[in-house]
Amino acid sequence: MANRQALRDLQSRLADRLQAARSEGVVASWLAVQCGSVDYLLPLEQSGEIFPLTTLQTVPYTRDWFIGVANLRGGLFGIVDMHSFVSKGKASVRTEALRSQCRLVALNPALEINCAVLVDQLLGLRSAQAFAEVTAPDAEAPDFFGNVYADATGRRWQEINLQKLARQGEFLSIAS
Repeated sequence: MANRQALRDLQSRLADRLQAARSEGVVASWLAVQCGSVDYLLPLEQSGEIFPLTTLQTVPYTRDWFIGVANLRGGLFGIVDMHSFVSKGKASVRTEALRSQCRLVALNPALEINCAVLVDQLLGLRSAQAFAEVTAPDAEAPDFFGNVYADATGRRWQEINLQKLARQGEFLSIAS
């Protein structure tokens, strides 16, 4: 009986929060994540479900940044270490404490690729109002890099266009 009341209370709080969000007009545009020491913004419309780091099955003869495959809700997903891919380095070695903060962010099913990126930490949702400055990416930046945003504290956030990333030849070529 107590569980039913707790469920009703939760539903009531969620309904209140949804109504408040509608009336305030606050729209989150990005999922803020950290990979290594770099802050990234992943567009919500290109992001999918978020999963805790699970058991990965390694795949031989693949690039260092492709760290394996995982069963996520009954689907087989390739897992890419985002920090390693972007920095073109080896897969990061993480302590058990760091691994507990890691999450897998699946790409939106509309992108038609069963892939999730490993991020070191989720930092919440961000809207355009959270940023004081926007600059275009460097000319040498990969084509999947979007704008660079700076918040009021000067912290810089690199936008990653997951749709462009999912279509990039290097990202699709996991064989070493």
